[in-house]
This record gives sequence, structure tokens and C-alpha cells, in this order.
Amino acid sequence: VADDETGDISRQLERRISRLEGVLRLEKTITEYGGKIFATSGKKADFNTTLQKCKEAGGSIAAPRNPGENDAIQYFVNTFNTYAYLGIKESLIPGKFQFLDGTEVGYTNWHSNEPSGKGEE
Repeated sequence: VADDETGDISRQLERRISRLEGVLRLEKTITEYGGKIFATSGKKADFNTTLQKCKEAGGSIAAPRNPGENDAIQYFVNTFNTYAYLGIKESLIPGKFQFLDGTEVGYTNWHSNEPSGKGEE
């Protein structure tokens, strides 16, 4: 009986999560790629506030590691007609970038003449 109850609870939770995700997709505040969920509030904030809000939500600031993840982030840029902060920074070597944890960035998709260092890379 305990297994049946656990299974029922699990199915109920899965349905509820699915409905909530559906509403968030309609509101264009989440998208998904490769098992990762990308989310936004749609509000503008500075980089440090963005980092903090992502941490409070149990996640991290987006850092694209492949074209699909880049497209997921670009979805928000297009939807909200704004920029997006990324979880990467320039390393001590000019023109080389790393993730915030210090690991090397292997995937980039810069526009021409970028990064320029003017904050609109």
C-alpha cells in the first residue's frame, strides 16, 4: 500500500509541476534545453543583483556551453528586447574568457567585432 501511495503522490507532483511549467512557458518566463531550465523575471537588474537572484532561486546565471543553450538565452533577449548577462568573464589574458568558476570557455558565438570590451558583447 505504501508503494501505491508514493506512486500516487509522485504522479500528482509531476502533473502539478507540468501545469506550473506550462503557465511559465505561456508567460515566456522559462524555456528549456538539454534538460536545463532557463528562466527570467523579465526585469532589468545589474549583474550582481542578477547573480544573487539566480542563487536565491537555486540556480546560477546562464552560461551557454553549446548552440542550443545559446539559443535558449537568445529566446529571452528576443522576447524582452533586451540584453542578457552571462556567467562568463574575461580572463587575465585579454580576449580569452572563462566561466565564473574559472574554467575555460570552450564555446563562443560572438557578433562580428566582438567582444569589444564596451559591455555590449
